[in-house]
Amino acid sequence: MELVKVVVRYSDGRVIKGYTYDFFPNKAQFHFHQFEAERMGEGLEIQVKDLKSIFFVKDFEGDSSHDEQKEFSAAQKYQGRKVEVQFADGEVLTGTTMGYAPDRAGFFLAPADPLSNNVRVFVVNAAVRQVRTL
Repeated sequence: MELVKVVVRYSDGRVIKGYTYDFFPNKAQFHFHQFEAERMGEGLEIQVKDLKSIFFVKDFEGDSSHDEQKEFSAAQKYQGRKVEVQFADGEVLTGTTMGYAPDRAGFFLAPADPLSNNVRVFVVNAAVRQVRTL
């Protein structure tokens, strides 16, 4: 099983960084191993209903100086539907989705910014205020 780097954001604001090997959008929980500087931490079982989002990332540090692009360039190629997601806490993400359905637990979003540290984001519908098609 391949470990995937993720940053997990809970609805209550907590953020944890680590790895998962068994996240599936139709499952209610997944296993998570917290990232620690020298080794992986203890395994946790995370309930998707407690989350705001799961960021599948290139690396855990990111680039704090990078200003995330919220719009698509005219030359940019993309697949899916362009959407803007507004979370209940006011955060806004822009990207594309192949499968938004409000009656599901959530959906994947590919960021609009091709230089984003986020490869994709699983957005938990319970934490969303509005999804708007662009």
